[in-house]
Amino acid sequence: MANMADIGCLRIQGGYRMRVANKVTSIEKRGSGFSIMTDAVEIRLMFMTDDILRIRADFDGDFAEESYTLAMTAWEDRMDDVLMGYRRRIEPKEGRLLTADEKIARLAGLDHALGYPHADVDGVELICGAKMTLVVFREPYMLKIFNEDGQLVHEDIPYMGLQEDSNHRRIHYSALTDQDHYYGFGERTGKIDKREEYMQLIPGDSMGYNAEKTDRLYKHIPFYVRLNDRTRQAVGYFYHNTFESDFDMGRSHTNYVRHHSIYRTDGGDIDLFFINGPKISDVIERYTDLTGKSVMLPVGALGYLGSSMYYPELPKDADDAVIDFIDTTREENIPIDGFQLSSGYCNVETSQGLKRCTFTWNHDRFKDPAGFFAEMTKRGVSVSPNIKPGMLLCHPLHDEFVARGMFVRDSKEDKPAVGIWWGGLGNYVDFTDPKARTEWKNYVRKSLVDYGDYSIWNDNCEYDGLTDKDARVSFEEKGSTIGQTKAVMANMMCQLAQEAIHEVKPDQRAFVVTRSGHAGLQRYAQTWAGDNFTSWTSLKYNIATILGMGLSGVSNMGCDIGGFYGPAPEEELFVRWVQNGIFQPRFSIHSTNTDNTVTEPWMYSGSKDLISAAIHFRYQLSPYLYSLMRRANETGLPMMQPLFMVYQDDVNTYGEGINFMEGDSLLVANVVDKGATSKEVYFPAGHTFYDFYTREAYAGGETYCFPVDMESVPLFLADGAILPMASNTLNNLTTEKVTGLRLLLVPSGRSSFVLYEDDGNTMQYQQGDYRRTVIEMEEGERTSVKFASTGTYRSPVEDIYVDMVHREKAPFWVTVAGEQIPHFLHRARFEEADCGWYYSQSKRSVQIKYPNPGRDYELLVSFEDIDLLGM
Repeated sequence: MANMADIGCLRIQGGYRMRVANKVTSIEKRGSGFSIMTDAVEIRLMFMTDDILRIRADFDGDFAEESYTLAMTAWEDRMDDVLMGYRRRIEPKEGRLLTADEKIARLAGLDHALGYPHADVDGVELICGAKMTLVVFREPYMLKIFNEDGQLVHEDIPYMGLQEDSNHRRIHYSALTDQDHYYGFGERTGKIDKREEYMQLIPGDSMGYNAEKTDRLYKHIPFYVRLNDRTRQAVGYFYHNTFESDFDMGRSHTNYVRHHSIYRTDGGDIDLFFINGPKISDVIERYTDLTGKSVMLPVGALGYLGSSMYYPELPKDADDAVIDFIDTTREENIPIDGFQLSSGYCNVETSQGLKRCTFTWNHDRFKDPAGFFAEMTKRGVSVSPNIKPGMLLCHPLHDEFVARGMFVRDSKEDKPAVGIWWGGLGNYVDFTDPKARTEWKNYVRKSLVDYGDYSIWNDNCEYDGLTDKDARVSFEEKGSTIGQTKAVMANMMCQLAQEAIHEVKPDQRAFVVTRSGHAGLQRYAQTWAGDNFTSWTSLKYNIATILGMGLSGVSNMGCDIGGFYGPAPEEELFVRWVQNGIFQPRFSIHSTNTDNTVTEPWMYSGSKDLISAAIHFRYQLSPYLYSLMRRANETGLPMMQPLFMVYQDDVNTYGEGINFMEGDSLLVANVVDKGATSKEVYFPAGHTFYDFYTREAYAGGETYCFPVDMESVPLFLADGAILPMASNTLNNLTTEKVTGLRLLLVPSGRSSFVLYEDDGNTMQYQQGDYRRTVIEMEEGERTSVKFASTGTYRSPVEDIYVDMVHREKAPFWVTVAGEQIPHFLHRARFEEADCGWYYSQSKRSVQIKYPNPGRDYELLVSFEDIDLLGM
């Protein structure tokens, strides 16, 4: 450990003396990593993997390993037992400190290795890993990182790079260039590229926020992707820290140093995990190696999740009203799979009147909770009761909670810390206390899970009302403050919800929803963009919010469709919002309208058929969406992707935050402007796209203008697309199965897709009871589509219908599993047949249908020339 007498933080009147790392005094190999001593702080480096470098500057000097965040470590951590089952241990990679001769040879192969400030070879040290080379400048201290191609991918700012200011905040300055773009940062408002933006990571309750301009929202995820439009390469920055922080991505500027970005945190370490690229997908996969992959939710989590604060607030028989709402959706031809139960169900009489009290039930509103859950389960509908970590002082169980020691403690006195809460003053549960966690799970089981519930909605979990950041928490009995730990409280609350459900129903997939969360929340829960305002601005800018969360590792994300807070959405806005929302991983219409209305799918009789058609289309897409959910579970890649993630070589996509890709096959260009009669769409260069409906082809690198009306949902198939859809009608994903599979194919070179199936509800997939079908397509005179499956799950798909775009000409013949199938020239005859093929002149595509072979096979379509005269 560094000698803190030498580099310690000296107290002076008014605060701390500022410390800046300016001079390296020594560099040495230490275990699997390296120690760099400076005149201000010790810095430790470790190649955690070949592509993940840990850079840790600990101004407190203890280098304690105690993370609630990391799902992958290369060291022993004090929280290993807490995160058992969520964390794995790897062996770090070795690096080498180069000799003088090796330095000279290696520097010759690096792009602008010395640069500014000018330094000779003796003034730098080189540390090499398998894919990254670190150049450490001795005076002034500066770190440069080069990738395996010798390109500069990170550079500190000399004389400023690492510092602790006089307010005890820790700061990291990094160089930026005019070619850099920044994405992620968790849940943000505004445009998708955060260059020249200033952002605070301070989780708060931001009801009715401005989706374009409000700075802080509900999440705390200090991670971003930097993409350079000169090199077209990406890298990632994950600051492993739970304190409140902020990012200045080039908004500030000074003439005395290079243009730069700034990360500043209220405490803790500058603990940076620098993630190598070059692809954005590489960065996200590696970041989610660190923080966890997306949880595999029940398939019903992809369905329509009904909700409204109206129903649970009814003074009597709210349970009957909710059930009637579910039955009405069926009458109105609206598929549905879930109901998000707002906190009105636990509105009970207290000494201060009717108040929301988690773990209680208002039996005038919900006569028989177990019976209510049973009735909803009978309808294939999950119920997600809203619970909160704050307890009013008048809560009927308050004294019981205090006696069990469940609350965050006051900073000065030996009593629970009192904060602002919804409905008055209250106390907040301390989820860093092992005893409190045990008690919390007991309450969750007793008041919810034992009644038949398997879904929990964690709400108001930002701890925004605890204004005293020095309020004390257990921190696994070591002691700390809410200022350090409040960001992780929501994550721990989600972990406990999962555990409570699995302890009662070990084979039931848990469905946890959360409003707040820290890095890693994706391994526990589905989330949404908080209490948005009903406006066209929210419709438009919430898209970038969801895309940015996907780039921050959180795939299972959506927003309240139609707006949560404000007047009822006007008819056009509501239709457009639903048409956009059906592509979000979470699809929920939820509101508390200020004009006493209730946002429901049938609220506008003139448009309810459009609403029904859009939601049915989402259910048709369920095989694709479910496969993308599994991809997120295995790789961390988001379901909704910005264009520049899929088409990273086209710099014209780097600012696009409205049009996006659903997976890799479907470009979504929804209408999000009021009164729009046309929609402009830019197609990425070097690719061809096809209108989903007409199959008209459009060349990439161009912008096209399409006429639109209220029915328009502009969609385009990418070249190489493999898009599985349900051909049978589905009204409920939980209880109904895809028996007919429709495959939309656009042959172009080689492409592949993994179609994933399992029972959708249990944990049996972890025991191999799944079906993973790799579909590989290769374009040619004989276009081949191969299907190879693994897993023990028996697919319910009985019939397969292939729609293969091929505008040039019709096939010569088609074989399935080596057998030639009949060719029909008459559409009606084709429709009547169980097996055969037909070429659609209007769509310029091959229509093929056949019974599911139920085994590995090849579909072969010959586009060879037919020599009719020669025949």
